[in-house]
Amino acid sequence: MGRGSGSGGRSGRAVDPADRAQLERAPVPLRRVTALFRPYRWQVATVVVLIVSSSAVALATPFLVRLVIDEAIPRQDVDLLVLAVAGMVAVTALTAVLGVVQTWLSTTVGQRVMHGLRTAVFAHLQRQSLGFFTRTRGGEVQSRLTNDIGGMQSVVTSTATSLAANATTVVGTVVAMVALSWRLSLLSLVVLPPAIALTRKVARMRRAVTAQRQRHLADLHGQVEEGLSVSGVLLGKTLGAGPAASRRFAATSEDLVGLEVRSQLAGRWRMATMSIVFAGIPALIYLFAGLPATSGGMTIGTLVAFTTLQGALFRPLMGLLDVGVTVTSSMALFSRVFEYLDLPVEIDDPATPVGLDPAAVRGEVRWEGVGFTYPDGARPALSGVDVTVPAGTTLALVGETGSGKSTMASLVARLADPTTGRVSIDGVDLRHLRLATLAQVVGVVSQETYLLHATVRENLRHARPGATDAEIEAAARRAQVHDVIAALPDGYDTVVGARGHRFSGGEKQRLAIARTLLRDPRVLVLDEATSALDTATERAVQAALDEARRGRTTITIAHRLSTVRHADRIVVLDAGRVVESGTHAELEARGGRYAELVAAGDDAQDLLAA
Repeated sequence: MGRGSGSGGRSGRAVDPADRAQLERAPVPLRRVTALFRPYRWQVATVVVLIVSSSAVALATPFLVRLVIDEAIPRQDVDLLVLAVAGMVAVTALTAVLGVVQTWLSTTVGQRVMHGLRTAVFAHLQRQSLGFFTRTRGGEVQSRLTNDIGGMQSVVTSTATSLAANATTVVGTVVAMVALSWRLSLLSLVVLPPAIALTRKVARMRRAVTAQRQRHLADLHGQVEEGLSVSGVLLGKTLGAGPAASRRFAATSEDLVGLEVRSQLAGRWRMATMSIVFAGIPALIYLFAGLPATSGGMTIGTLVAFTTLQGALFRPLMGLLDVGVTVTSSMALFSRVFEYLDLPVEIDDPATPVGLDPAAVRGEVRWEGVGFTYPDGARPALSGVDVTVPAGTTLALVGETGSGKSTMASLVARLADPTTGRVSIDGVDLRHLRLATLAQVVGVVSQETYLLHATVRENLRHARPGATDAEIEAAARRAQVHDVIAALPDGYDTVVGARGHRFSGGEKQRLAIARTLLRDPRVLVLDEATSALDTATERAVQAALDEARRGRTTITIAHRLSTVRHADRIVVLDAGRVVESGTHAELEARGGRYAELVAAGDDAQDLLAA
């Protein structure tokens, strides 16, 4: 990097209030930041040495210029002239090579630190409970993983190196200027402060305009994302909101026109101010050098050398004046990333896990005195639940929306841990199992199907990376979706599209079922797994699931009571409590809550006639 690189464009900045608020909320000890670079301490030390060497070597150029003007040319000393000119070329070449090596080293260190942080944050977030992601906006998670960690690259390759280079350049330049002429050095100390103040003031004006422009650009991008995505276009067409969205976009774009003009004018004013400063200071130096009272017998070579040094002083000095802003911005980035790294892991592997062979699991599931309250819940979602599901049988959970069905099932997959009591499989508390082991034992098909933007084959193989093509096809046949896949242009190699938009809701559900069947879990949780299927398809998939359920424990959640009629046991939940339990015939004959749900259900006739 060149001396003072990157500082001129950032001069005059003010501390972003958001950065200050971030550090107040989550302060970052400096030792924690330096610890990230400890494995690369020798590379960092080498970068510092290269910066100091590059700045020191570059200071030789003005003295060589003075030698040429005052000695070589007046004396017609060709040897001295060639030597001085060769020295200038050598200085330029050496600083260029040092700069390349410095950039390579600092970029390598920065990228390695970023890689470590990026993978650590990703792995840590993977261990967070489902509740964290329901409370946190997806865009914020992505921003911290990409923008914030990406911004840290500048901490090493720009911020830190620029600060070191600027400091070295300023100190070395001031010493060289004093050595050339202490009188003109005093003049510079008087002229520089008002010139710097003027430049910073103009830069602050531009920053205010730029901030407004960025906010409007963010609004514009948000409108593009919302209005031109698949879901956004579908919503606009079905609601007839397209013209209104176009008018809103046009208004934001119109505001952006004015801000762009103001931003460009502010930038032009800033450049004009910088030009005046760069031209004005050397002019004053020439004036004072020409006055008998202040020249002190200065030679032409000394004057040229001094003005060269003076020109090299302004930008690094401006960079040093922005140290506080630069450090605050950099530390705010670390603070935001460390906030995620410091999040407690609510659902984690036990310190001493119980060894359990997934292939040997029978599949008995038991809730014992289970209660659960969400962190922001006003009342318990579950209370005093005692239910046992014998291995290989089917349990159906029935109840109105909000009764606790999905919460009860989610505890089996350990998407959350019970507040009280315990959930066990084959008598082993789930909290004593490794999460990877539990994932092999319990399979979940939820009502919200998520497909990767990849081929059908890759989506299915995501459940079991080692599965063969024959096993993938067999799972698809059992889920009644093979014929749909085979009819696609590229068969199993067809890309499903963003969020699986290529498929209907029922087809996506069947793909999700095939994916779970490929994993072959001993315990199967079906959370509204057939909610998106039409009656004919539902019956086909239900038949496939009946076949797949043999020898495994199945927990089914459904609002459509026809899907749970043949369950070995039906549990009726109300306000988080078990109010009834039994078979379909027993519960219907009892005339209680289940019978009321059957009577009120839209598909009651199907249920009774089946």
